[in-house]
Amino acid sequence: MPEMYELIESPELDSPTLLLGLDGWIDAGLAATNAFGTLLEDIETITVARFDADSLIDHRSRRPTMHLLDGINTGLSWPKIELQAGFDAEGASVLFLVGAEPDHRWMAFSDAVVDLAHHFGTAAVFGLGAYPAPVPHTRPTQLVTTATDGEMAQRVGSVAGRIDVPAGINAAIELACAGSGLQATGLWAQIPHYAAGMPYPAGALALIEGLRTIAGLHFNLGSLVEDARTTRVRLDELVANSDEHIEMVRQLEAQADSEVIIEDPLPMGDDLMAELEQFLREQD
Repeated sequence: MPEMYELIESPELDSPTLLLGLDGWIDAGLAATNAFGTLLEDIETITVARFDADSLIDHRSRRPTMHLLDGINTGLSWPKIELQAGFDAEGASVLFLVGAEPDHRWMAFSDAVVDLAHHFGTAAVFGLGAYPAPVPHTRPTQLVTTATDGEMAQRVGSVAGRIDVPAGINAAIELACAGSGLQATGLWAQIPHYAAGMPYPAGALALIEGLRTIAGLHFNLGSLVEDARTTRVRLDELVANSDEHIEMVRQLEAQADSEVIIEDPLPMGDDLMAELEQFLREQD
């Protein structure tokens, strides 16, 4: 689909892994956003392809930024969708699909991504995401998968049974990859439902560590370890202030430890979430 993108450079890459980092879809705790931001902050990348964002993005939902100087319009910064190339900490070749999730032409866009993947000899494709789940912050963040083959789904872990949910562009790319013989896997971090509305560094940390264990890629963790520790301490303090919150977390821990589904509805922890948001605003 050359008409959908401009191929800018074709560097020598050795069986790169393609990572999908488009924004605009479910990203509880900003886990995927922060994971991508962390792994890209310490490596140099070059743009190898640029997509025709004007035909893919609804600029009323993702408006360009106007730059004013003394009342004069000096230009616009438009949303972009790019494919970038770089290397992980051990020199492995990596492609990064970054920018805004397209609003239009998903099937054609997915085919174009697959076309570029084959052009660069991509070995595997991984998408990152996160969703709110009935899990406690006192246990390690778990990953589940949306995969195109049963072996990978079993290796990472998945939610049992049939689930019908709205799809993001990663799902369309995964299926397009499978149709062309490329292995594609979505890694999803399960974020405590009461902490899903604000940054949850432990989720980003789990995604980057998942790329190491599942994809064999190594990236620096930046400040995520310390950020996750700070958030854990604050959450512990907030939970300790309410008997209701203590009981909620206790039930979530029991479910996580025994893998038994809790039938009684759990409190949503809205006031806990509000307190956490206030704490994070104070840090800013």
